[in-house]
Amino acid sequence: MLLVDKPAGPSSFAIVGRTRSRTRARTGHAGTLDPFATGLLLLLSGRMTREAPGFVGLDKRYLTEIDLRATTDSGDVTGTVVATYEAPPAEQLEAALADLRGEIELRIPAASAVKINGERAYNLHRRGVEVEMPLRRSTVSQLDLLAYDGGVATLDLRVSSGTYVRAIAEALGGHCVTLRRTEVGPFAVTEADDERIIAMDEALARLHAWGTL
Repeated sequence: MLLVDKPAGPSSFAIVGRTRSRTRARTGHAGTLDPFATGLLLLLSGRMTREAPGFVGLDKRYLTEIDLRATTDSGDVTGTVVATYEAPPAEQLEAALADLRGEIELRIPAASAVKINGERAYNLHRRGVEVEMPLRRSTVSQLDLLAYDGGVATLDLRVSSGTYVRAIAEALGGHCVTLRRTEVGPFAVTEADDERIIAMDEALARLHAWGTL
């Protein structure tokens, strides 16, 4: 296993490709990040790829800045603005956050990898095809407001695997300006070093200690 701090710009697949070309070993990741997002990617190489199911389902922790003055067609800063608003007062934001804690259902963003009738939703989105995106049940175990200034809310959140932070931004009436993954299960971005290899036994032992296996 390698812990990589992905920069904004490249896709998760591009990061995997760079590692694969360097190590000459079969490599995959245990949970993608959007190109605009930064933060922790778990890369599994060689025999570790067989253990991917145990890592993909881990809870994730993020820091995000959400602009509540506009929504975009992608749910993030890379999209086209579709509506603008006045920034809500802090009390209204706190009430909205309270509704998003715990077990919730969120609509999957149109610009996502979910398949609709056999085709990736983001391909349909790029062509301007409008579809009714499905709902997905998620668990938001932590959702803290760290700052709120000029209509931009900074949130620290821990969510179940498969949760789209962009969907949370849309539920709040805004879009993600920044998104950084800080933790995946027992692994933290502060440990990231793509030159350091974590042996399979150590990685699995940390999962056991975390209570996953």
